[in-house]
Amino acid sequence: MPDPGAIVSIEGLRSGYGGKPVLQGVNLAVRDREITAVIGRNGVGKSTLMKTVIGLLPAMEGAIRFNGREIGGETPHARARRGIGYVPQGRDVFPRMTVEENLRVGLSISGERTGDFEPVYKYFPILKERRRQAAGTLSGGQQQQLAIGRVLVGKPLLLLLDEPSEGIQPSIVQDIARIVVELNRTIGLTVVLVEQNIDMIRAMAQRCYVMDKGRIVAELMPAMLDDQETVRRYLAV
Repeated sequence: MPDPGAIVSIEGLRSGYGGKPVLQGVNLAVRDREITAVIGRNGVGKSTLMKTVIGLLPAMEGAIRFNGREIGGETPHARARRGIGYVPQGRDVFPRMTVEENLRVGLSISGERTGDFEPVYKYFPILKERRRQAAGTLSGGQQQQLAIGRVLVGKPLLLLLDEPSEGIQPSIVQDIARIVVELNRTIGLTVVLVEQNIDMIRAMAQRCYVMDKGRIVAELMPAMLDDQETVRRYLAV
């Protein structure tokens, strides 16, 4: 039975690469205005799940519903225009384009023709300071802020964040966590976070799904990650 409060509902989802499934029948629901983490060891299918939700990988079986509508057959652009924003692992900014040009790409992906970048600059002031600088010359943390800002200019309802702490210094990780929580509380942004940084999960998430071997195997509250036995069971290599 679908969760009536869910903005995203996934049922029996199978997806993978070259006809070989990685996701083995994923079921999960993300409630409106919630920050939900998807955790698990490397290689269990977390990034595959994100790519399938945004449409970069086709679903082999199962359903993906966003705001009650089945979107499994739609293109990534169509899903973006419905209000799904995706920040991939590794950030994928356009290195030869300026910060501001990258933000304009975010507008075009979301279907907006004009937009105000000041709200993004308010959250990430370094981007305003370096708006005419080539994105490839930014630090890893600044590129991550730009990747998030590029999505935010399109005013998404749902933000998919894949490993946002990867390769970033701890102070920037803390800033990103704080800003995303603020966006969740002030504008009601729903967030799905794939992450292995336990401190970041505890700082941000209201609920956690645990993946293993392409399936959801547990649902936890973030406080349960204070227990070292739980961490070893679900996250230790």
